[in-house]
Amino acid sequence: MGAKKKAETKSNDKKDSGAKGAKGKIDKKEDAKDTKVKGAQAVIVRHILCEKHGKKEEALAEIRNNPTLDNFIAVAKIYSEDKAKQGGLLGLQRKGALQPEFEQVAFSLPDSKGSNLNIGEAKTAFGYHIIVVEGRK
Repeated sequence: MGAKKKAETKSNDKKDSGAKGAKGKIDKKEDAKDTKVKGAQAVIVRHILCEKHGKKEEALAEIRNNPTLDNFIAVAKIYSEDKAKQGGLLGLQRKGALQPEFEQVAFSLPDSKGSNLNIGEAKTAFGYHIIVVEGRK
């Protein structure tokens, strides 16, 4: 066995032993952590708020035609009933500062960059939201 093969085998052994809990079972929290978005205490978030479901669907269709952050901002200026002039920017929002339904979606979304737009939707007492996260801290 070559030196490279031995190194790979050792690193694989370490990974396997690190994923087991105290009783030798695989820890499900560790597995779930790998598939989720990295945790954060705050997110930089934009949204489009629509009082009516139909209007939200129209905005969503416009975004899906050109799924970029620039287009999201333009659509927010047209359709959003809140923060429209800022392109839906809510800025840096900490955990606990948002409606629970909105917060759950915002903190689970991956960051959106350029043409890689990750969209979330939530319904709160304020209406229907289309949510995009730009970054996290």
